[in-house]
Amino acid sequence: LVVPAFVLRELQGIADDGDPLRRKRGRRGLDVLERLRELPRVELEVLTSVELEGTSVDDRLVELARGGPYDLLTTDFNLHQVANLQGVRVLNLHRLASALRTLHLPGERLHVHVERTGKEPGQGLGYLDDGTMIVIEEAAGLVGRDVNVAVTSTLQTNVGRMVFAKRADDRIPA
Repeated sequence: LVVPAFVLRELQGIADDGDPLRRKRGRRGLDVLERLRELPRVELEVLTSVELEGTSVDDRLVELARGGPYDLLTTDFNLHQVANLQGVRVLNLHRLASALRTLHLPGERLHVHVERTGKEPGQGLGYLDDGTMIVIEEAAGLVGRDVNVAVTSTLQTNVGRMVFAKRADDRIPA
């Protein structure tokens, strides 16, 4: 796994940002690279020998992949599309994770912790262990509690799958 030094500098800049959300995302990116480096079957190399003239990190990544023996691994949907259009082989990790996630069929029952309210009135939001968001009807008043739900439908988006559910009859006592 090759990580160009200009990507590390970009992550460091984001990790040092004044905005707490950007700072958290930058630190997470650096943590992920550190964990990858520690895996016994992953050889991580920081590529310092190449400095490309590009207006953005994305432009430089595409240029590097086009000019060398590299494929691109990303979670950025737009970068995936731009690189793919320029003939670069790309693997989008969100698409890979989505393909590996368990399908949840209508009627299936799940046990979910309601984390927060949803965008629409009355909705509660929960998450499965794999990060899949569950939108629960009539659960806005149950934030902080565990509920049993029945899946009503699923929706595949560019960044993952969403599960829609309603509270099941076998409710968990307070």
